[in-house]
Amino acid sequence: MDIYIQRLIERYPDLADCVPAIEGAYALLATAFEQRRKLLICGNGGSAADSEHIVGELMKGFRSRRPLPPSIRERLIAEWPQEGTYIGEHLQGALPAISLSAHTALATAYTNDVAADLVFAQQVYGYGEAGDILLCISTSGRSRNICFAAQVAQTLGLHTIGLTGSDGGLLATLSEIAICVPRNTVEDIQEMHLPVYHTLCLMLEEHFFCE
Repeated sequence: MDIYIQRLIERYPDLADCVPAIEGAYALLATAFEQRRKLLICGNGGSAADSEHIVGELMKGFRSRRPLPPSIRERLIAEWPQEGTYIGEHLQGALPAISLSAHTALATAYTNDVAADLVFAQQVYGYGEAGDILLCISTSGRSRNICFAAQVAQTLGLHTIGLTGSDGGLLATLSEIAICVPRNTVEDIQEMHLPVYHTLCLMLEEHFFCE
């Protein structure tokens, strides 16, 4: 068992039943990033904040500093002699992730002009490519805008991961992999989502940036 999953279960024993889904989500994400695909994430309210939190852990160092490959640093120094060293020393390795909850101007315009419940689906259509992954976060598993996004993702050939509560809702049936944490209230579900996605981010960082 991966050390991060082992630590997760030691701290949250009732997440043991979620381990196969967590491992499946990790494998799907690792394969996608190895193929230079990207991760799209959507959620409402607290789950929107979780979406941005995950992007923060993937797009910069989490536990690891993630230094650039020497070849990239050397190119920066060669092309920009004055600034290249500074840039090369401070850029960090990144796994491409986009929070669809973060684009306020687009979201409000689409909500006002077109259809509020398709605001994430529109972004999946605009950003998504076959082989990318859509991570849908919904405590109920029934949020219309989340489920519509998952449907569009499937049509376009994206992989889908659902992160939800014990009921799973419609989202569980729309997800290639559904992580249904064993909680029933919004606040308890959100509390359990955080250690799950932290574990996934740590596993991915270990895989891509730690020797």
